[in-house]
Amino acid sequence: MAIAIKLSKDLVDSLKIPESEVVPRLKRELAVTLYKKGIASFGKARELAEMSVWEFSELLAKEGVKRRYDIEDLEEDLKTLEDFFEGGR
Repeated sequence: MAIAIKLSKDLVDSLKIPESEVVPRLKRELAVTLYKKGIASFGKARELAEMSVWEFSELLAKEGVKRRYDIEDLEEDLKTLEDFFEGGR
């Protein structure tokens, strides 16, 4: 499922960021908030933000959000390792 959010021109114009940065910035802001509130795992929040693991980790640190490591993160890491080793055969 894909979700589109429509923002009025007035709202976009009122944001204190350049128009070309609105979409990526809002994605990052949403990703950080969802992660901080425990609604999204690190991997899914990072995916939403369209950032590498390192970039998203740095963003969380910059925003003062502590990284947690839960069972969902472990499962994602195990899947990544599984995919990596299966792809290398």
